[in-house]
Amino acid sequence: MTRIAIVDYGMGNFHSVARALQAAAPDHDIRIAREAGEIRAADRVVFPGQGAMPDCMRTLDTSGLREAVLQAAREKPLLGVCVGEQMLFEASDEGDTPGLGLFAGRVRRFQGPAFDHATGDGARLKVPHMGWNAVTQTRAHPLWEGIAQDTPFYFVHSYYAEPADPALTAGTSLHGLPFCCAIADGNIFAVQFHPEKSAAPGLRMYRNFTRWQP
Repeated sequence: MTRIAIVDYGMGNFHSVARALQAAAPDHDIRIAREAGEIRAADRVVFPGQGAMPDCMRTLDTSGLREAVLQAAREKPLLGVCVGEQMLFEASDEGDTPGLGLFAGRVRRFQGPAFDHATGDGARLKVPHMGWNAVTQTRAHPLWEGIAQDTPFYFVHSYYAEPADPALTAGTSLHGLPFCCAIADGNIFAVQFHPEKSAAPGLRMYRNFTRWQP
């Protein structure tokens, strides 16, 4: 039986992720991991996060799980979700916070004319970006299997990752500007949206993750 660890460092929607994974893959051993040994013992790791990036990084360090997450990212399939994706990069504009540095790039805040000025109909794009939005798959990947191009997923965020290497991008969405919302490299796949809040397509992504052999 495959063991999947959901990293619980105190800043994530861990129970919702666990319920979604259990629904997507009922024959797997799904565990919320609060100890480094549980992460090291797992076959696959989900790294969620929500809230402010400075709080997430600080809580990850105080939890004692940072090195276990880094080791998992080197050795086994890892799925980053929301701020869990952002934390994989070098730094964030949110509090000028250093990330884990697994990927070159920076996390940026939504800003620009579309957010600062009303359009002709009096509307102005809001931050945070919240709700359903279409995701364009920019390259093939096993985690996209069975998910149609431009399928909507559920987002809640004010910041987005900007990879230094465009080849890292596996999916984009549009909120005032096109932005990277999925990355893929080797044994790592990570998304800005919440699969656990994205109905059938989100469950399909989690099911794909449990079967993925990078």
